Amino acid sequence: MKLPDFFEADRQVIEAALDRILPRESTPPALIHRAMRYSISAGGKRVRPVLCIEAARMFTENLEGAIQTGCAIEFIHTYSLIHDDLPALDNDDLRRGKPTNHKVFGEAMAILAGDALLTLAFQALAGAPIEPARCVRVIAEMGAAAGTVDGMVGGQVADVEAGGKPVDAETLEFIHRSKTAALIRGSIAAGAIAGGGEEQDVERLRRFGGWIGWAFQVVDDLLDVEESSTALGKTAGKDRAQAKATYPALYGIERSRAIAADLESKALAEIAFYGERASRLKQVAEFLVARRS
Repeated sequence: MKLPDFFEADRQVIEAALDRILPRESTPPALIHRAMRYSISAGGKRVRPVLCIEAARMFTENLEGAIQTGCAIEFIHTYSLIHDDLPALDNDDLRRGKPTNHKVFGEAMAILAGDALLTLAFQALAGAPIEPARCVRVIAEMGAAAGTVDGMVGGQVADVEAGGKPVDAETLEFIHRSKTAALIRGSIAAGAIAGGGEEQDVERLRRFGGWIGWAFQVVDDLLDVEESSTALGKTAGKDRAQAKATYPALYGIERSRAIAADLESKALAEIAFYGERASRLKQVAEFLVARRS
């Protein structure tokens, strides 16, 4: 399944905004800015910023606030990847088809590059052209999505603690709904807030994001088993090699596919209320479950 045509247009808008917000490589101290730009420019589909933009588009034609919010989300996501690849965590050599940040710049600079991207994310959120009360809500949404309580860092902690141990369905669900789904959920809810959605709209889209984010990670687990490093742009087979808690490990391939499909159905049911207004979010969601990389 190919990405929908509008996705590329959104991605180009995000790329231009990322370049504008990031300090130039020559800005002192130059090394940290080179490291930050290296990982931001390494590729990636920009799924989270696009979801943010398309959630906002359901409620407004003025997307500038959502675009800057999307850039902040990409900074948070990229910081998490830089740190996740470090020897103390996943110890990976390849990300988005290129050597990981610490392989190019060293561990110390990779840690600092991640720190700097996270800091820049909240600077960008605070400066986004969004009505002040809504801007505060967007900041709170993304802080929670990236944090320790049902958020990305909390999921990473649970993932580390589960390494090499048998896990039950409840633990596996917590890891996936926190480590991956939380940032996708936050991206969509933040877009709805930035776009002017009412509270019931934000809550509906937050639920949609939670379901599709969970499905996204189940598919990621499947791809680690089924695809090559070349196709994925990262080291394939690492989950099994490191005895990671994954859906194929607990349920097998076919049951995992069925779980992903069920989660996708639950996600789409949340936005069926909007009909054609949600068609773009629906297309992205369907791609995220059907993708092969």
